[in-house]
Amino acid sequence: MIVLKSREEIALIRKASRIVAEVLDEVAAMVRPGVTTDELDRAAEKLTLQKGAKPAFKGYRPHDVVYPKSLCVSINNEIVHGIPSARKLKPGDIVGLDFGVVYQGFYGDAARTLPVGEVSERARRLMRVTREALYAGIEQARLGNRIGDIGRAVQQVAERAGYSVVQEFAGHGIGRRLHEDPQVPNYFRSGMPNPRLQEGMTLAIEPMVNEGTAELEILDDGWTAVTADGKLSAHFEHSIVITANGPEILSEL
Repeated sequence: MIVLKSREEIALIRKASRIVAEVLDEVAAMVRPGVTTDELDRAAEKLTLQKGAKPAFKGYRPHDVVYPKSLCVSINNEIVHGIPSARKLKPGDIVGLDFGVVYQGFYGDAARTLPVGEVSERARRLMRVTREALYAGIEQARLGNRIGDIGRAVQQVAERAGYSVVQEFAGHGIGRRLHEDPQVPNYFRSGMPNPRLQEGMTLAIEPMVNEGTAELEILDDGWTAVTADGKLSAHFEHSIVITANGPEILSEL
């Protein structure tokens, strides 16, 4: 069931999303060769608690395996849900940071992919196109459109650049729960659920774009999704609200 949010609820989702953006900004500033992904995770959790919120991902259990950390850190061919560890970032890596918080009972969620030092032109292009796909999807989040218009826009940007969009994971509604209805796929085909967009809908739109095949595998940790062909992947996400004047990005400072 899709829940339309009141003005007061949107204000709390906006605050949660702003905390996410602030934390991601500070963690992004730490990204450099030699930093461990655990260091990034610890910083994200500490900053969040200082801001009066709690990490949304730590202890999350949508299936048999509990997510053990606060931040998702996905490197190179890792698509999403990479678990922080003692692994050090290396020059030329690209690193996806995916983070969410809960503040006074409401959630915010966002992600971005960053270069570690100097990276290749192919890596820069993949990140640029994925970010463009996100904003193309957000642009379609308008009254009168449907969920499928968001996915179609994301898919077109990615595929015109020669990339593929991940289909096993999708964006989602967000509010009192981290994942609410509706699902927001990053593609569209006939016959998919395609609800009309309404004022007060709060959505997390999150393209995951692969350099090669869209196929993926899940590692033995039960969480980390990697590209099946070992090629690069990038991930960008914003939480938004649909208003009479168009989409408002909540997780952008």
